[in-house]
Amino acid sequence: MFEKPSLTTRIAIGKGVGFLFGLADFLLLLFLFPEGGWLLRWGILLWYTTVGAIIGVFGVYTYHPILKLPLPWWFRAPLIGAWMNFVLTFFAYDALEAMMLAMFGAQGIMRSPFWFAVEGAVVGLVIGYLATRFGGEGSETVRY
Repeated sequence: MFEKPSLTTRIAIGKGVGFLFGLADFLLLLFLFPEGGWLLRWGILLWYTTVGAIIGVFGVYTYHPILKLPLPWWFRAPLIGAWMNFVLTFFAYDALEAMMLAMFGAQGIMRSPFWFAVEGAVVGLVIGYLATRFGGEGSETVRY
């Protein structure tokens, strides 16, 4: 399908898959947390699209630029996804806390909004796999 590694392809695939995850969350929130506002739903949809683009862009780096350690896609992509969702939790803590409380109850094991970091790692892993599989990785992606 895609023969040459391409940064543009990586970003497009990352954004597309991120959009699909965001759309799934958008639709699930309608049923699981109907009290959630439209800004939360649209924000999550656009957030995952952006996370996909960032994961696509970071596919250029296969080594840490300072530490000179290898950064394979299966480490890099979940790390970016988890970090970005960790940051999201700080920005929207109250809304995410209310959502988790409504879905899992006050005594539920998953009532903490910081579980979104784990979700980000899983989503990042899927995005990273597909972007690497179809768009390639490394510095050769910027040549085409």
